[in-house]
Amino acid sequence: MKMATIDWVVIGSYFFIALFIGIWASKKAANDTRSFFLAGQEMPWWLLGISMVATTFSTDTPNLVTDLVRQKGVSGNWGWWAFLLTGMLTVFVYAKLWRRSNVLTDIEFYELRYSGKAAAFLRGFRALYLGLIFNVLVMGTVSLAAVKFGEIILGWKGWQTLLVACSITLTYSTLGGLKAVIVTDFVQFILAMIGSILAMFYIINLPQIGGIKNLTQHENVIDNLSLLPNLSDPSVWVPVMLVPLAVQWWASYYPGAEPGGGGYIAQRMFSAKDEKNAIGATLLFNIAHYALRPWPWIIIALSSLIVFPELADIQRAFPNLPSNKLGHDVAYPAMLSLLPSGLLGLVAASLIAAFMSTMSTQLNLGASYLVNDFYKRFINQRASEYQMVKMGRIFTIISIIFGAGLGLILTSASQAFELLLMIGAGTGLIYILRWFWWRINAYTEIVAMISSLIIAYYFNFLSHNLASWQEIVIGALLTTIIWIIATFLTPPDDEETLKNFVKKVNPGGPGWKNFSSNKMKEKWSVPIGLLCMLLGSISVYGALLGVGSLIYGHYKTAALLIGLATVSSFALFKVWFNHSTKLSR
Repeated sequence: MKMATIDWVVIGSYFFIALFIGIWASKKAANDTRSFFLAGQEMPWWLLGISMVATTFSTDTPNLVTDLVRQKGVSGNWGWWAFLLTGMLTVFVYAKLWRRSNVLTDIEFYELRYSGKAAAFLRGFRALYLGLIFNVLVMGTVSLAAVKFGEIILGWKGWQTLLVACSITLTYSTLGGLKAVIVTDFVQFILAMIGSILAMFYIINLPQIGGIKNLTQHENVIDNLSLLPNLSDPSVWVPVMLVPLAVQWWASYYPGAEPGGGGYIAQRMFSAKDEKNAIGATLLFNIAHYALRPWPWIIIALSSLIVFPELADIQRAFPNLPSNKLGHDVAYPAMLSLLPSGLLGLVAASLIAAFMSTMSTQLNLGASYLVNDFYKRFINQRASEYQMVKMGRIFTIISIIFGAGLGLILTSASQAFELLLMIGAGTGLIYILRWFWWRINAYTEIVAMISSLIIAYYFNFLSHNLASWQEIVIGALLTTIIWIIATFLTPPDDEETLKNFVKKVNPGGPGWKNFSSNKMKEKWSVPIGLLCMLLGSISVYGALLGVGSLIYGHYKTAALLIGLATVSSFALFKVWFNHSTKLSR
């Protein structure tokens, strides 16, 4: 179906709202860097939590889910569901530590935790690597999905879609800073959820689908429904479930799921009013991201197996789609083309909003790295607040040009997903342990980073003999072994730096006993945090799988899983409340 006038009106209205928010937020954004990059550190937990959810949902997210469902079944989503573990670990262990560090960026943390020239080098290199290279790669994957969406839904060329959407995003991001990003994220989340839910209900009631019961019993769909992979076949369950749950969640560095927290998750925690709001925001994010949002995408993906069972069917329906952009991920926007006027515009606006929310966050985050951790630290240490905000806006423009350009080159959402996992494979454990083991130093991270890049390059460009999951496991193990050896072969950080870190952040635990003062000898909270992580994960997984079972009509299983989620949630609340009460005394 072609876009009607009403659809363009809906999309145009959203663009106007986004621009209005940017202009409104610009009154304070230009004051200083903490206003521009941290929204003045006055954001409440609910707004920050929603912002995290909105950022994690981009145009490529439902495309990736569709790709996984069509090729691996619903259970293929364990590749990203497993990241709930690191998310919950961040909530109950790392959120308070990040907030106590009181840094502008998570890269500034390097010279708080480590010492010497190695720490300075690491900070500068990571600023360029994450702020420009890695950030551009993330924006490229997001832009790729926008290109495919524009080709199928809007009837625009890829560059036309990116030109319009990126221009609007660039305007409100540069004007209003992070505050504009967070407020627009709230609007974008509401729009995205309404759009995806309404689209799901319309699609499953199409004549060729015939309702949810017929969908789940259709011959094209029935083999793709399982919430768990085939446990009798190791070639299926090992890569789909075991590797993500046993290795991937702690070993890989992935945007929005960084082990130990980091990236835009850390940025949102820095923006919170206080420690409690930082913890509440990350908890809300993990609940909403994993338990509330996936099922509309999954249902639409399953429906696509009936309407477009093969890629050739998509190609026939959209003959103008370039062959290098044809993949299972385009089945999602292909299904949206079946929506009626009005609803199509709403859903189109929600996906454009999803694209803009992720792009705006990555732009602001990347600019914060390049300004605070490279420009001011190494180029102009006397830079005024005005100069830093100005440079932030310049870096924002440069980043979006490169990110959008990469989106025109990439071809597959899953391809980009696997590449991002490979690049950071093996480094994740450092980000978990560096808070609690004094011996980890800047050289540890430098060696791990270089090793993971070399290994990722080898597997992606020189060797194609192994499956992607095997490459991730081998890459993680090799990188981990290398950085552990490097840790013991390199000198430790100076004692003064370590003592100052403990005094400021107070991570606690046996790993810091030689650097803690007597007043820091409070009971170590990590064991309680790990228990809460387990209970929180059970609660969210129970809700996620329970809703799925309910949709399938498996009511006894649904009742059991939702009951388990309820009991775990009650236990979590009781344990964490008692722990928090003791700390506040």
